[in-house]
Amino acid sequence: MEGLSERPLTAMMKADKSAVTLSEYEKAGGYQALRKALKTGPVELQRIVKESNLRGRGGAGFNTGMKWSFVPMNAEGPRYLVANADEMEPGTFKDRMLLEGNPHQLIEGMIISAFAIGASQAYIFLRWEYTLSEERVAKALKEAYAKGYLGREILSSGFGLDIRLHVSAGRYICGEETALLNALEGRRAVPRAKPPFPQVSGLWGRPTVVNNVETLSNVPHIIANGAEWYRKLSRSEDGGTKLYGVSGRVRRPGLWELPMGTTIGEIFEEHAGGMREGMNLRCLIPGGASTEFLTDEHFGVKMDFDSVMQAGSRMGTGTMIAVDDRTCPIGVLRNLEQFFSQESCGWCTPCREGLPWVEKTLGAIEEGRARPGDLEVLEMHGASLWIGRTYCALAPGAMEPLRSGLKLFRGEFERHIKEKGCPYRH
Repeated sequence: MEGLSERPLTAMMKADKSAVTLSEYEKAGGYQALRKALKTGPVELQRIVKESNLRGRGGAGFNTGMKWSFVPMNAEGPRYLVANADEMEPGTFKDRMLLEGNPHQLIEGMIISAFAIGASQAYIFLRWEYTLSEERVAKALKEAYAKGYLGREILSSGFGLDIRLHVSAGRYICGEETALLNALEGRRAVPRAKPPFPQVSGLWGRPTVVNNVETLSNVPHIIANGAEWYRKLSRSEDGGTKLYGVSGRVRRPGLWELPMGTTIGEIFEEHAGGMREGMNLRCLIPGGASTEFLTDEHFGVKMDFDSVMQAGSRMGTGTMIAVDDRTCPIGVLRNLEQFFSQESCGWCTPCREGLPWVEKTLGAIEEGRARPGDLEVLEMHGASLWIGRTYCALAPGAMEPLRSGLKLFRGEFERHIKEKGCPYRH
């Protein structure tokens, strides 16, 4: 960790992609923020993180310090902290880099965060396919315990914390914090009704904070350098830097740590290198599969939570998927809806029955079996599976690309129906 780096999250990342060791992390200033935090106190830590304008990097974008402040600090009994490392949003791979490249950064962030909310037990809820992440995080935890950064008495402070690595059985719905908590308790991974929110009644009915890996990895840098320093890293009202990614048929697919508020155009053209030769951009999904399509008309939009929302989409995880002009947009939508249909927890009828029907209808259009009124059927599902009409946000998230796709690709839908099949297969 380099205290004043303009790219604090990735400053220590190695070119050979091996993990930063404990000694390397300490040499660069690692665990100094923890020492500072233990002398600062929970309430002050919450204030600093709140004033830094660190917003949740899992996609929701809620102010992290404010989220911590909802935990009743005078409540008797245990409190819990959970790192959400169940990265299953299609097109998203930012947390994997942090887990594999610098697990001690996450661990230090978790210790500070746990101290800030008075938690003595923490969990890392890890996607089961992330086997290399599991290996490197487990090794880092073992090193942290051996050095006294974890355990009953951390650095003679009187504060103790135990962190356990929980490898998930796997389902997309586990990325929703209350479904994650149910899975962690050994129960069926279905979302819970809110309120009560996890900060009041979470894991085993106790106050619990669930934060994303990238969110927690920012915490040591904020505590080490202050809220004002962190805010100044950004080009927008949202504090800090952001891990932005681009996948698809671009020249340089990858992931970059850049100031929050970097424009879509800069990320896409300067860092990803634009589209491959001979290809043009049809559209892009700005923040993982469950966000609305944008086009090159939006290259001037800042990639921060509020700006992308004003442009008609969501920043989500900040990892773009580029769709080229040789790829069938109806096929893209079918692929996305197939994923969401498969990953529905099945708890509520609109999601359980509606998503397979959407997938089936898109398949019929692409394969030349469309019937009159199919577009109206899709529009009806876009309305009936929308916000406030399902138990959780999975189905509305699935409808975001569908609703925008029905507007943006109307001519393509009509062409498929008229030509009785996908013209891109000819």
